[in-house]
Amino acid sequence: MSAGFEAWIGREEESSQRILATTASAMAATLDLERAPKAGDPLPPGWQWLYFNPIARHSDLGADGHPRRGGFLPPIELSRRMWAGSRIRYLAAVPIDAEASRRSKILKIENKVGKRGALSFVTVEHTISCGAIACISEEQDLVYRDAAPPGPAPAAVTRYDGVAQWSRSVAPDTTLLFRYSALTFNGHRIHYDLAYARTEEGYPDLVVHGPLTATLLQQFALEHGAGRSLARFEFRGITPLFAARPFSLEGRPVQDGSLALWARGPDGELAMSATAEFH
Repeated sequence: MSAGFEAWIGREEESSQRILATTASAMAATLDLERAPKAGDPLPPGWQWLYFNPIARHSDLGADGHPRRGGFLPPIELSRRMWAGSRIRYLAAVPIDAEASRRSKILKIENKVGKRGALSFVTVEHTISCGAIACISEEQDLVYRDAAPPGPAPAAVTRYDGVAQWSRSVAPDTTLLFRYSALTFNGHRIHYDLAYARTEEGYPDLVVHGPLTATLLQQFALEHGAGRSLARFEFRGITPLFAARPFSLEGRPVQDGSLALWARGPDGELAMSATAEFH
């Protein structure tokens, strides 16, 4: 348990909103899809992250562009934070234009020490419901760590040796990152402020959003799921992807009927791993 933050464990919050068709249409355009879902259609998997995002006043933002810590999430002081992964269950459809609610609960907070310093992990459970029906249940892992220390450049990346049956290339330009940030009301500066990403957080370029990559992997899973709908999806971020550096969505079937999926970076590195199970 993270010392000093015990009071945040078990903390809950709930919000309600309409799953607006205009937002879904904007997402379809952002992903360059030929057809946008209409009112009454089920919300595509991963698109739930377009809704229920915190809306903070400009004066309530931290230096990184996120809302200041200490509200629902604990005020962990480590400077870099990212969405490390999720375990999602799709229980029922969320119809576009329906009224929905999301209840969030902090399940655990843990401190660890990694190769490059202190780490804090926060696990949050989100449940999205329409009326009395629970539709999506997700456990989301957030990780906080210090900025990269000065020193020699990282060692050469290790090429991932996974063998794919399917592969599709993605070219993440700055417009894609900007539009996804706008749709999710995500002010994190690593996605649009190159000087900040480089000088403050030590990245070589603008960072592709982890949930954007996870959304693309879920779309990729449906393309190879033989018409089935997603029942479970789990992903874990391994290494960042960057703007203007094409990466690949890859996957293969598993004997139990699930799919093993991953995003492979431009140098062959494993950027995100995932599994998809179907109804």
